Amino acid sequence: MRKVEVVDYNPEWEALFQSEATRLIEIFGEQLVAIHHIGSTSVPGLAAKPIIDIMPVVKNIDHVDERNEKMVAIGYEPKGENGIAGRRYFQKGGDNRTHHVHIFYEGSEDIVRHLAFRDYVRTSPEIKQEYGDLKKHLAAKYTNDIAAYIAGKNQLVKQIEAQALRWYGSDR
Repeated sequence: MRKVEVVDYNPEWEALFQSEATRLIEIFGEQLVAIHHIGSTSVPGLAAKPIIDIMPVVKNIDHVDERNEKMVAIGYEPKGENGIAGRRYFQKGGDNRTHHVHIFYEGSEDIVRHLAFRDYVRTSPEIKQEYGDLKKHLAAKYTNDIAAYIAGKNQLVKQIEAQALRWYGSDR
């Protein structure tokens, strides 16, 4: 069973992202357009589950599956689209997750959604505090229920995402 744990921001998360990104660059090579650190661990000062979310952007999503064996060799479990059309998702660490990899094809609207959310929360101390406080509260309340934790933060995530997309589309 996955335990829900939210911890204070750890500056080492950026180095963990960089280290893993280097491994992914080796695997995806010429298919890779960009690679981004996303999710809560990418926002300095934000409390988070200590799982590094990585978003590689590739030229052709159909070529990702050809590299599943290489991903398995470095500890990842391929999960296919895992509920989001046009994505390839991998997780590392089993019930004690360390990394999530969300691969999208160049031009996917999901890329903008993730980057807008990350960048907006980075620039808004009030949103960062509210979101971090909610996550800590939910993790304490639902320590052994990841589904309830996710459901509990869903409304705020959707609200922040809508604000972030408006902000991202503006001149900032």
